[in-house]
Amino acid sequence: MTLEVNSECVFCKIVAGDLPCHRVYSDDNVFGFLDIGPVSPGHVLVIPKRHFETLVDLPAELAATMGSVLPKMAKAVIESTGADGLNVLQNNGVCAGQVVNHAHFHLVPRVADDGLGYRWRAGKYEPGEAEKLCEQISAALAL
Repeated sequence: MTLEVNSECVFCKIVAGDLPCHRVYSDDNVFGFLDIGPVSPGHVLVIPKRHFETLVDLPAELAATMGSVLPKMAKAVIESTGADGLNVLQNNGVCAGQVVNHAHFHLVPRVADDGLGYRWRAGKYEPGEAEKLCEQISAALAL
């Protein structure tokens, strides 16, 4: 579901100026602000100013615009926090950890031994499974 503005959305209220935030970036399409529940100091959220619930809902042009802003924002966060690195996270749907139903990227500054951890449980495909998924995804892209 996509709307220009969702009057119930906390991020839309922030963009509209109805709720306070610590804004770090704003242009015609993209808004960046400090997360009120930071994973680490300098944790920034980057959102489209228009309301789209997930990455899948974003028009390609707006997604490209957001993508062009992310490296500049990431560099600023790393430089200003003295971080050694940065996680860029983007969750879609409740099962993936999305809490606010407005597409957004998390820029989380990281330093060595910060205790934040990261779980990546790499698996393996059964014989033939990768080929089948490859065909299905390729077919979906052709639609």
